[in-house]
Amino acid sequence: MHVIHEPTQWNQTVASLHGGVLQSWEWGQLKQQFGWKAHRLLWKDDQGQPVACAQLLFRQPDIPLIGHAASVAYCPRGPVLDWQNATLREQVLRDLVQQARQANAIFIKIDPEIVTARKDREDGELIPDPAGTQIADAIKASGFQRSPSQIQFANTMELELDQDPEALLAAMKQKTRYNIRLAGKKGVTVRLGSRTDLDLLYQMYAETSLRDGFVIRKPEYYQLAWGSFIDAGLAQPFIAMVEDQPVAALILFHLGDKAIYMYGMSTQAHRKLMPNHLLQWEAIQWAQQKGYRLYDFWGAPDNLTPEDSMWGVYRFKLGFGARFTVTPGAWDLVLRPVLHVLYEQLMPAVLNLMRSRGRAQTRLILEPLAHPAASKQIFNP
Repeated sequence: MHVIHEPTQWNQTVASLHGGVLQSWEWGQLKQQFGWKAHRLLWKDDQGQPVACAQLLFRQPDIPLIGHAASVAYCPRGPVLDWQNATLREQVLRDLVQQARQANAIFIKIDPEIVTARKDREDGELIPDPAGTQIADAIKASGFQRSPSQIQFANTMELELDQDPEALLAAMKQKTRYNIRLAGKKGVTVRLGSRTDLDLLYQMYAETSLRDGFVIRKPEYYQLAWGSFIDAGLAQPFIAMVEDQPVAALILFHLGDKAIYMYGMSTQAHRKLMPNHLLQWEAIQWAQQKGYRLYDFWGAPDNLTPEDSMWGVYRFKLGFGARFTVTPGAWDLVLRPVLHVLYEQLMPAVLNLMRSRGRAQTRLILEPLAHPAASKQIFNP
C-alpha cells in the first residue's frame, strides 16, 4: 500500500480503475475545507501496476457526549478495485480497517460501486446480478454490516452511451422525445456555462431547494464544490435559456468513462416549455461526444413505488431510457461499539438541527442573490 500526494497521478489512477468523481483529488480537497482529512491510498501488483485505490476521509465529529474523542472514517464511492478478486478485496479491506484503527475511528464506512440488480425497462423485472450479490455477501463475511446511515444514493439510473444519437432518441419514451422537440421549437436554447455563472447557478439552486423542500449549503460551499471542479476540467455547467432569461441548469461532473448529473436547478419561469428535457438531452450528447461510456443520472428511489419521495424524479429519468441500477449501499465496520451507539442515536438530531438552520439560511441568502451587487458580496467576502 502506498500513499499518493500528487493530484494528476491520483486522478489518472482513479480513472484507470473506473472510479468516480467522489474518489477524485478535488473531492478530497473540497472535504478538507470542511473538517475532513483525506488519505489517498494505492495498491500495486507485483509488476508495479495500480490495482486498487481508496480515498479515505477522516473527521472528528462534534457531537455531544462524543466530542473530539474519536474520529469517523468514510470512503465515498469506494474503495475502487476489481471486487471479484477475492485476494485483493480482502487485502484492501484489511488495510482500510487498519488505517481506521490507527486514527482511533468509531467506525469505517465504505460505499463501493457494486451492482446487485438492474431493471432495463419500466415493465421489466428487477434482475439480480449474481456476481454483485456474491461480493456483497463477501463484504458482510469480512465483518462489515449494512450501514443505518446512507450518505450517497444507494440506487441510480444509468444510460449507456455506446450508440448513435438517433438510437438514444429512439429508446426514449415518446413523451420525452416530444418534450425535447417542443422545447427546441418554442425557443429554448442551451449554452455551456463557466465559473462566471456561479452566482446564477446558486440563485437557481437556492430557489429549487425551497420549492422542492431539500436543504442546501451556504454559497461558499458551492463556490468550491462547483468552481474547483470546473477549474480542474471535471465539471461542465449547462444553462437553458428562453430568449435572454436563464430558466434551468445542470452541472455534469465527469471522470474516467462516466459523466454524472449531480446538480440540477430551475426557476418557475417558462416551465411549460420543458427546458429541463432539452437540458438533459444536450448534456447527454455532450457526454457522448466527449467519449464517456456512461451517463449517470445520480439517484433513484429506494423502492419502486409511487409512495417513494423520488418517484417523480425516477419517472423523469426513466423517460430518457435510463436503466434502474441497484447497489447494496454503504457498509460500516464498527470499531468502538459504545461510541457507535451514541453516534447513531445523536447524529440524527444534529442533522435535523443543521437542516432547519440550512433552510432558514437559504431563505435569507436567496433574496440578496436576486441583486448582482449583493451576490458579489456573498461569493467574495
